[in-house]
Amino acid sequence: MTTPSWRAAMASASADLPLAVGPAMSATFGRCSMFTATLIASGTLTAGDISTAMDRLCDAGCAPGVSGWIDEGDAADLIFGMAPDAARVALEGAFPATDVVVQSSLTRTKTLIVADMDSTMITVECIDELADYAGIKPQIAEITERAMRGELDFEAALDARVALLKGLAESDIERCLTERVKIMPGAKALVRTMRSRGALAVLVSGGFTRFAEPVAKEIGFDRAIANVLEIEGGTLTGTVTKPIVGSDTKLTTLHAAITERGIAVEESLAVGDGANDLAMIEAAGLGVAYHAKPIVAAAAAARIDHGDLTALLYAQGIAKQHWVLD
Repeated sequence: MTTPSWRAAMASASADLPLAVGPAMSATFGRCSMFTATLIASGTLTAGDISTAMDRLCDAGCAPGVSGWIDEGDAADLIFGMAPDAARVALEGAFPATDVVVQSSLTRTKTLIVADMDSTMITVECIDELADYAGIKPQIAEITERAMRGELDFEAALDARVALLKGLAESDIERCLTERVKIMPGAKALVRTMRSRGALAVLVSGGFTRFAEPVAKEIGFDRAIANVLEIEGGTLTGTVTKPIVGSDTKLTTLHAAITERGIAVEESLAVGDGANDLAMIEAAGLGVAYHAKPIVAAAAAARIDHGDLTALLYAQGIAKQHWVLD
């Protein structure tokens, strides 16, 4: 493990100056060919793990260079010069309870986050919890699970589930929000820290505005986009306003936000867990599958399977001392 001077070495590499780490790295490093593998754990990462990881990168032909802690025991960066796909294969699953994010070193700082809500920014699926007040949670939860796995068309599945809620009292929405909806660990720190650094944060949900808007406000998002439950006479009609916010809307939202901010796509981050998040995850500069369904985890450029959402701050090289926690 190198000393903290590794950060200076990174800076010199990004300025096209060779690192003093051997001929392979000197020949490989350039402005467009430096990569970072971030190992993220919860107090269990050791110097021995970092050494083993560097050996794995070497064996995979990735031209490893320097390494250093972001926060000792919690997160570390490994800098290397080629074959990022091989690096990911070499490192993922190699260390217990450790997440791995591999990306270009030069675009790891993100100025846009577009995030899913249910099971990503909050711990529950709102429609499933709302269904519990109607006494039909198992029936609706089964449909939700299949839709999130990509086994059902999302829009048709949403229409079918909402239809089953017809007649539910509007007051049960507020009860559900108060009693069931909990913010995902790390969500506030992630969004507030990124916004404090000038990033735009957009919550886009296939759920409902009656949940997404207060959740977005509590976490600290700039705005929220979600479906509108139709209500008449204090009860749900069993319908949502069209068009439905689904996969296409999430992708469009990502592209529109990139254009709005005038940034490169590489500066964007998208995070979600279900099949309706897959398009935006694949299109973002860093697409993250967060404790995700298999179809999403298999396709995403990065997976967070163990840690909470602060892992996405470590992925940007942001140490805990710089997190915004209130």
